[in-house]
Formats: sequence, C-alpha cells, structure tokens
Amino acid sequence: MTEKTIDPIQKQLIAARRNQILEAAIKVFAEKGFHPTTIKDIARAAGIADGTIYNYFENKTALMIGILDLMNESDQRDEDFSKFTEIDFRTFMKTYLQHRLKVLKADNFEIFRVVISEIMVNKELRELHYHKIIEPTFVMAEKYFQLWAQEHILKPVDISLTMRAISGMVLGLILEHIMGDQTLETRWDELPDFLTDMILDGIGN
Repeated sequence: MTEKTIDPIQKQLIAARRNQILEAAIKVFAEKGFHPTTIKDIARAAGIADGTIYNYFENKTALMIGILDLMNESDQRDEDFSKFTEIDFRTFMKTYLQHRLKVLKADNFEIFRVVISEIMVNKELRELHYHKIIEPTFVMAEKYFQLWAQEHILKPVDISLTMRAISGMVLGLILEHIMGDQTLETRWDELPDFLTDMILDGIGN
C-alpha cells in the first residue's frame, strides 16, 4: 500500500490493522517460535483472513521486521530524543533508559528471545534489521549527541562508539537476565539510575 493517496483517517485504520496483525504475530511467535508459526496461525490469532495479512506484510520476515520496529519504537524515537530540550541531560538519560528497559521486559523478554535467536541465524533478517532499524536509529541519535557535545553538555568523545557502547551495554544486560542472572532479576528497576550515573560519572576514584 502506498501512502501518497491515503487520507488521514484511512492511514489511521491501516496503522491500527498493522498493529493488530503485529500483536497477533508477537503472541504466536512467542508461543510457537518463528519457524513453526504459519501466516494462517497469525491470521487466526488476529481474527482475520489469511490473505488480509499479505496486504500489509509480504511474508514472515517482513512481520518480524515490523515487530523489531515496534520494539525499537522507531516512529517515536526522534520525539523521545527531542524531549532533551525540556529537561536536563541526566534526567533525560534516566527517564529514557527506564522507559526502554521497561518496554523490552514487558513480556519477560519472551518475544525478545524469539527475535534475537532468529536474527543470529537468519542473514536476510539480520541485514534488514540493521539497515532498516539499527542504522537509521544511530544516525538519528548521533544528531542529538552532536548537539549535546556542541553545547558542552558532553565532554569530547567518539560519538559513534559511545552510542554503540551504551546500546551494547543494554543488550548485554538483557542477555544476562535471560540467562538467569538473579541479581538482574531482582534489581532490574535499579538499572536506569545506576547506568546513568556510571555512564556520566564513571567508576574511577
């Protein structure tokens, strides 16, 4: 479907149907795994005809990209970062990390387990994920990090590596949690404050 000739109301209806399908896919993928799940399974969970899904998603890989986009909150990421202008940087960092860690843990990482395991073995999905979601997110975030550096809110750092280090730190913590780390299980809600202070203040004496 193209968006060029779509009026606002129709656009909202399309977005609602896409989300309906994605929520059904999340549920079924989490229950059955990626490969055993069929489009028919997802359509049944969504309460729609099989063919309807193909009006919105070409195949299961496209559905998985849609789920990753949803998890990444790509459509609101620019707005989230722009909120920096309303609060100080430390508060922004804590609030942002708190929100992201809460979103990713919402289903106790069930769908995260499915998508990360599939990304590791599916080259097509891995490349699509990087080029459609990860790379644009870093490009957008770098714009704000550059702004903060210019305003001397951040000390001079390699911005590209800094963003990836923070992202990798969060990803690593999620993986440790999934592997059964009890400290992370019981103290997950402490991480936003702890990570912010560690990133901004360091651990040196």
